[in-house]
Amino acid sequence: MKYAIVLPDGAADEPVDQLDGQTPLEVAKIPNIDWIATNGRQGRVVTVPKGFGPGSDVATLTLFGYDPRVDYTGRAPLEAVARGIDTRSDQTIFRCNLVTITDGAMKDFTAGHISQAEADQLITDLNQDIGDKRCQFYSGVSYRHLMIASNVANLDPQCTPPHDFPDEPVSGHLPHGPGAEWVKSVMERARAILARHDVNQVRGDLGENPATDIWLWGQGRPRTLESFADRFGVSGAVIGAVDLIRGIARSVGMELLDVPGATGYLDTDYAAKGAAAVSALDSFDLIVVHVEAPDEAGHLGDVGEKVSAIERIDEHVVGPLLEKLRGYDKWKIMIAPDHPTPVCRRIHTSTPPPFCIAGHAVTTVLNRPFSESAAVGSDLQVDPGHELMEYFLRP
Repeated sequence: MKYAIVLPDGAADEPVDQLDGQTPLEVAKIPNIDWIATNGRQGRVVTVPKGFGPGSDVATLTLFGYDPRVDYTGRAPLEAVARGIDTRSDQTIFRCNLVTITDGAMKDFTAGHISQAEADQLITDLNQDIGDKRCQFYSGVSYRHLMIASNVANLDPQCTPPHDFPDEPVSGHLPHGPGAEWVKSVMERARAILARHDVNQVRGDLGENPATDIWLWGQGRPRTLESFADRFGVSGAVIGAVDLIRGIARSVGMELLDVPGATGYLDTDYAAKGAAAVSALDSFDLIVVHVEAPDEAGHLGDVGEKVSAIERIDEHVVGPLLEKLRGYDKWKIMIAPDHPTPVCRRIHTSTPPPFCIAGHAVTTVLNRPFSESAAVGSDLQVDPGHELMEYFLRP
């Protein structure tokens, strides 16, 4: 049996006025995904358990078949695994965004999708100026970085993801709780350094959003996860550009396949991802392909880009995978967004997203194209969501 899973991050949505009350999934031309939905099963999956925020970390861990209530400690530890950073159980790892705060409001949680070279320089200089035995910064991808805290007593603050409050005052979302004053002091020291940095001076001259601040969130401590092969009895490989997905893959012992041109943004090379997935199917039982672009478009509030991203996933990733899979005697494919990122809200929501499955021993029940409304009309809802992987991998 061969398996393929495509994770179009944040592809689920809500009715959009610009689309005459339809969702991007309903408007997008996605013949391959629609074939899976109409010739297989579609339903909804509870990817965010009660008591958790609708983050990609929680939702994606669920889709990989791991219960966040048992296996989740925070987003940042997973990203540290992706970066190959050695950590200790007594350290607390924070996600560190480079952000743009203007007039006290969160203008841009990506600092204008700052370039890698600029971001690396900023992180290097932050380490030189304020890094010490208690605080070290580690460069990631574009605006996404890490800070590791050591020997900080009573460090257990409540932190809000910066993408959860676009254009809102940051004062109502600052860290609070045990250790929050120390966290805020690091952020304040970083602000002073970034304000006078040459990188930001140049970005300002070019009309680009400067990285005015760092925003610390998503913290947790390292945790060992059961291997995917031991849990499900299949070998797996993952294609994804963002550290979160790469960290989950490495944490559960799945092979991580690097694809040149995969950026984790709207300009990612969809065709390269699809070709790499097709090639890898001969070597692995399961291939997982994650594409970040629909989520990025949702955060931008750009409905056109979101529709386009979904269409390119269908054409360049799902289509080639379907063609390859049909050459095997037994196969299954699943399309599963991790959560909605509605373009009208520009944030994640915890509404159970739709999924669809086709292939060996899958019987058609609902003969409708793939969409949120079709999934609501299905009798299939997987709750708890981490059981979806076992359901999918049944022979």
